[in-house]
Amino acid sequence: MSFAHRFSLGLLALGAFASVQAQEKFTYMTNWYAQAEHGGFYQAVATGIYKKYGLDVTIKMGGPQVNNLQLLAAGQADCVMGSSDLQMMQVRASGVPVTTVSALFQKDPQVLIAHDPITKFEELKGKTILIAASANQGYWPWLKAKYGFTDAQTRPYTFNIQPFVADKNVAQQGYLTSEPFAIQKAGVKANALMFSDQGYPAYATTISCMEKTIADRKKAVADFVKASAEGWKSYLADPAPGNALIKKDNPSMTDDQLSYSVAKLKETGMLTGGDAAKLGIGAMTEARAKASYDFLVSAKLIDPAKVEIGKAYDFSFMKDTKVMP
Repeated sequence: MSFAHRFSLGLLALGAFASVQAQEKFTYMTNWYAQAEHGGFYQAVATGIYKKYGLDVTIKMGGPQVNNLQLLAAGQADCVMGSSDLQMMQVRASGVPVTTVSALFQKDPQVLIAHDPITKFEELKGKTILIAASANQGYWPWLKAKYGFTDAQTRPYTFNIQPFVADKNVAQQGYLTSEPFAIQKAGVKANALMFSDQGYPAYATTISCMEKTIADRKKAVADFVKASAEGWKSYLADPAPGNALIKKDNPSMTDDQLSYSVAKLKETGMLTGGDAAKLGIGAMTEARAKASYDFLVSAKLIDPAKVEIGKAYDFSFMKDTKVMP
């Protein structure tokens, strides 16, 4: 074999090695079982968008027994899905140096579900409201301050709709894209009351990472943010590829539930409304972050001495992303 031939073969091998090397491993952990609310991330895996950015992304599923923030701090994930930016600031206040770099949902899909004909929060005064313990660190202090609700009217929510279905005087928490569908299927007429429509400031479905990851792997984090925004744009246009992966991770997920959730995401402009309409999918603004921060301080959910807004959020990634809806 001639030297030139051997040389060209060597270059080919190097090229192949480089293309294999180019795929940087990156792990993102969600906040619950796979569902349409995670669709854009699964879509970016299914359609090769992450690969296009040189990332080999693994999506790890969260769930009720999974503490994704503990796993993040232990290095088991590069970034995690925060249920809201409020949650991430409280984690930061507890001493974990986590920073939010993008918020995919412009509104928090958290709702209270009430039996028809109730259509206003004010009508729930005095009624039993089923809430999870985590609500006390988020929307419940906000609802108490705004509508005069009391702790005495709450009971634990066990992520089961049966107590609500059985009693017309009960309201319960839920996710706009999820529980209302199950309640509708059970044949109960109910209305979902959304906090964000009444001024609740939280973003949801965040990309939140340890400060060290952002410093050491800035390009990988930037690529993940941009590719995820593209994944969401693609998912809203045609969710089939992402849904196939969602059902693979979560076999109990149904096509009906996925269709309902995607329709709600579109109908409410969850990803494409608000600031995202002008700034791109995943947008965050300093004004909105300050509203979240101010609420947490006023509700005594964080000590302002322990959290700086400028460290809790990094807006630079979204400034360079601009994936328009």
